[in-house]
Amino acid sequence: MQVGYKLAAEAFGPAELVRQAVRAEEAGFDFVEISDHFHPWLDNQGHSPFAWTVLGSIAAKTTRIGLATGVTCPTVRYHPAVIAQAAATLALLSEGRFVLGVGSGERLNEHVVGPGYPDAVSTRHEMLTEALEIIRLLWSGGYRSYEGKHLRLQDARVFDLPDELPLIAVAASGKESVRLAAGLGDALFATEDKPRIVRGYREAGGTGPCYAEVPVAWAPDARTAARAAHETSRWAVTGWKVMSELPNPVNFEAATTTVREEDMLEKFACGADPDRYVEVAQPFVDAGYDRLVMQNAGPDPDGFIDFYRSELDSRIRQLTPNTP
Repeated sequence: MQVGYKLAAEAFGPAELVRQAVRAEEAGFDFVEISDHFHPWLDNQGHSPFAWTVLGSIAAKTTRIGLATGVTCPTVRYHPAVIAQAAATLALLSEGRFVLGVGSGERLNEHVVGPGYPDAVSTRHEMLTEALEIIRLLWSGGYRSYEGKHLRLQDARVFDLPDELPLIAVAASGKESVRLAAGLGDALFATEDKPRIVRGYREAGGTGPCYAEVPVAWAPDARTAARAAHETSRWAVTGWKVMSELPNPVNFEAATTTVREEDMLEKFACGADPDRYVEVAQPFVDAGYDRLVMQNAGPDPDGFIDFYRSELDSRIRQLTPNTP
């Protein structure tokens, strides 16, 4: 079991994210994972720095902790050739500590460059497949070209390649994306505690680690934590079909008007009771995930990091699947 710390790039500026990563390393986390967004989910979150610059700074200011994108969409806002180059560079700067997390993206971030985010999920999967093929091709060295249905590459070469290439963790939720993760990825990334996701990944031949985000919100009391989570993270209870389709923060504001603090208490581990955190994490372990990312939506990141180090670290690492 490895435990990671989620860097909420929608909620904090770049310098603060770097500071939190340094603190996460000191607290014993195995890795940090950062979202790669152009917009925040809600306007009141107020941030969305360029994730790759933040990761480069973290690589320079840490020595041990792993780094991961959670996740990057390498199809619309970025061309996969750019991601192949960026990931190779970061792997070199971090001396092999980087994992490239990729997914088919959200309209929230991908519509901004103009060509448009595909309406059909099948098209998004086709584009992600082509993107992964391009990244793998460029990582094999030499000048490469590629002619796909959606994406193209012409006489391109990534000159600075690490001896050991980064793992690629593919975000998945349904059958097609799970098969894609098993076929073209090295690891699985998910946000749901549904056993069918990891089971499908394994049945499709996937053998790598499985990452999942565990929703938590630390504060001295549960109600304060739930209030903070509701203010900035209520979008998290809308489900992927909503999260992937809405184009701007104002749309998420409208879509979450009926979300209550009680909904946050139900989904998130809120407050300072370690037993509740274990209770929320356990279903992810039961589902087969072995890389748990603590996604703190509470108002005090330092308080959470201290709480994790003193109360949670050993308990989370000792979790094992409950057998039926």
